[in-house]
Amino acid sequence: MIRLAVFMLFAPSLLLFSTASPTPLADPPAKADSKTADAFSGRTKDGRARLLKEFGGSAEGEEAVMLGLAWLTQMQKQGGNWAYDTGMVNDHAAATGMAVLAFLGAGQSHKDGRYKQTVQAGLDWLVKDVNMTQGRNYGKFMTVTNMYSQGIATLALCEAYGMTRDPALKPVAQAAIDYIQKGQGPRGSWGYTAGTDNDTSILGWQIQALHAAKLTQDLEVDDKVIEKAIKFLNFVSTGQNKSAYGYNGPGGTPVSALSAIGLLCRYYVDGWRPETPGFAEGAKAFLRVPIASRTVGQLTNLYFYYYATQVVRFYGGDEWKRWNEGPPGVDGKPTGGLSDWLLRLQVRTPTNRGSWDIENGWFGANCGRLGTTCMCLLTMEVYYRYAPEDNPKSVKTP
Repeated sequence: MIRLAVFMLFAPSLLLFSTASPTPLADPPAKADSKTADAFSGRTKDGRARLLKEFGGSAEGEEAVMLGLAWLTQMQKQGGNWAYDTGMVNDHAAATGMAVLAFLGAGQSHKDGRYKQTVQAGLDWLVKDVNMTQGRNYGKFMTVTNMYSQGIATLALCEAYGMTRDPALKPVAQAAIDYIQKGQGPRGSWGYTAGTDNDTSILGWQIQALHAAKLTQDLEVDDKVIEKAIKFLNFVSTGQNKSAYGYNGPGGTPVSALSAIGLLCRYYVDGWRPETPGFAEGAKAFLRVPIASRTVGQLTNLYFYYYATQVVRFYGGDEWKRWNEGPPGVDGKPTGGLSDWLLRLQVRTPTNRGSWDIENGWFGANCGRLGTTCMCLLTMEVYYRYAPEDNPKSVKTP
């Protein structure tokens, strides 16, 4: 079980807002910068439309994203940050990073889109929170309490820079990435504090940040850091094809959040693709999760679904269709897929409209309604947040 006295922060109260439907999202224009156009092309108007159609997204799903972002706008603090509503209250960087990521994932940056002022305020807060004084803590977010939060907040800065090429973000994003790289443990993972080893779960957020930095093509990522991370993944993997992953050693089970994290990391930094035996074996294993577990009246195991949805999306084919839409019902129409589950559980009543009720597990206990809503939005943006071809490395076998 993943220990999570970890990466959460949290706020005193939630605001209520109007039941009026928000106006549709303004679509940002396609970027002219060819260096990053491919990496973030799914977040443009044309890219979203293409990938939604190709991977089974829906107008209902896009409306849900729109409503969720409207709720997040109401939850932003006066200073520009966000705060989780349960759990540890002193670490605002992860909450702010997670909220900003939800906007960026829908193509809403601080330069383009309906929510550019909201995103600008969030990024301004994140930039100010980074220690830019040379020394041991150079590049560290000052409000973080562990490396979970560092990874989440850094990921937001890297994605924002990659989408907009805003020169004001580049040095701060690089400093935050450098802190992650310097903080890698001897075995190749990351611990709760910089310079220590711990587990696959913490590694997952660092790899996501490093991957986003590489996608920008001009933030510097040390190949040796990636090589050490791959060695750790090899160490904690299980099976002939290395398709299952443990917490901080081998022996993990195939259907778990840790295995989903491990496989997504393999896709991002080790060149694993649908043709790679371990990736195929792992993605197919996730389909063993009973559909009934996604049709109950509350969110459960959200951390697993956030990672597993990305893995199965990148795997594609019939497996993705079944995961996304569900198996055929009595009338032959697919039903009970992940999309149906998240759509059905989104709050549509006046109070907290557009959010999701707190996940019934350790993630919800630590991140509350705000974190739950951010993760649901990021999961629903899976169709276009990253295109499958983003990683240029060739297929490898373990």
